[in-house]
Amino acid sequence: MKSRGVQLHYQFGADSPASRQGGADVDNPLFDLLSALAAAGSIQHAALALGVSYRHLWGSLKSWEEQLGEALVTWVRGQPARLTPFAERLLWAERQARVRMAPHIEALRHELQRVLDEALDGSRQVLRVDASHDLLLPQLQALAVEQRRLHIELRFAGTLDALRSLAQGRCLVAGFHVPLALDRGQAYARALRPLLKPGVHKLIAGMRRRQGLIVAAGNPLAVAGLADVVGRGLRFAGREPGSGTHLLAEHLAEQAGVDLARLAVSAVENSHLAVATAVASGAAEVGLGLEAAAAASALGFVPLVEEEYFLVCLADTLEQPAVLALREALASAAWREAVQARAGYSAAPAAGQVLSLTRALPWWQFRKPRTAA
Repeated sequence: MKSRGVQLHYQFGADSPASRQGGADVDNPLFDLLSALAAAGSIQHAALALGVSYRHLWGSLKSWEEQLGEALVTWVRGQPARLTPFAERLLWAERQARVRMAPHIEALRHELQRVLDEALDGSRQVLRVDASHDLLLPQLQALAVEQRRLHIELRFAGTLDALRSLAQGRCLVAGFHVPLALDRGQAYARALRPLLKPGVHKLIAGMRRRQGLIVAAGNPLAVAGLADVVGRGLRFAGREPGSGTHLLAEHLAEQAGVDLARLAVSAVENSHLAVATAVASGAAEVGLGLEAAAAASALGFVPLVEEEYFLVCLADTLEQPAVLALREALASAAWREAVQARAGYSAAPAAGQVLSLTRALPWWQFRKPRTAA
C-alpha cells in the first residue's frame, strides 16, 4: 500500500444536543462508515444507520478503497458484509489513538470553542500591535484584557519594521522609542522621519525608560561610555539592524565621536533580555540595553539616555473601539503603578493621551526656523 498522510480538519456548526461532540469524538467519514458496517453486518443496514442511500455508501466505500489501495469489505451476495483484516486493523488502531488522545482533543475543542465565543462576544476587542521590544508591553497586554476586555495581539519587531508594518496596514498600532534629547539632524531622526507624517499619524504617550550599557555586576571594567567600549576593544552585545536600540547605538556613537564600525561585536541579539544574557554568560563584556534587563539578570548598568516610548496609529483610527480601549488602559492608575515599579522606567506625564507628532517630537520640522535678521 502506498504511504498515506493524516490530515486534520475541523468545522463550526450549529450547537444542539444531537450534534454536540465530546471526549475524543472526531467526525471522520471513513471510520464512521467502517464502524457502521462492523455494527450492522450489511451495507443496507449500515446505510440506514448513517442516513444515506445504499448507492451513496457503496460509492463511498469504493472511493476509500481506491484511495487506500486496499480492500475494506468482504462481501458476497446473501452473506453478511465483513470488514477485511486490513479494515479491522485500521478501525482498531484509530479507536486506540482516540483513547490516548482523548484529553488533548477535548482540550483543543474547548480552546477552539473559547476562541469562537470570544469572536462572537461584541464586548471584546482585538488589536494588532507591532512594537519595538519592551519589557513592560506584556504587562500592558494582561492589563488590557483584565480591565478593558482588549486582546492585544503583540508582535515584537525592530522600530523601523514596526513603523513599516503600520504603513502597510499589517497592524493598527506600532510601538517605537526615541531619546528625549534629539536633534533633527542626527541619524536617529533621519531614520524615523520618512516613516512618520504629521497630520497622518498620531502619537499615544506610553512610558519613559532608561537605556545604557549593561556590564558585569559592580562594573569591574569601569566602563563609563561607548568610547570606552570602542577604544578598549571590549566584546559587545548589540541589537539587530533596524531595531530602535541599534539606531540608538548609532546615535550614541555620533554623540561620542566614535566609529561604530570599530565595535568588537561578539553577539547580535533580538531583545534586551537576550543582550543581558549574553553579558551574564560571558559571551560579551558589555551590551546596550534597558536598565530593567540588567536588573533582571543582577548585572551592572551605566545609564546613557532616557527615552520616550510611544505608540502610534493613523489619525483616522483614534476613535476605533480597540484603540480607545488601549488609550484607557495606558491612562489607568494600574498602568502607572506597573511602570513605576520596574527598574529604569517612569510614567509618561500624559500616558494614554493623544499627542501631536510635531509637538511631541520637537526635532520634527520640515524647515529650520528662520533666525531674526
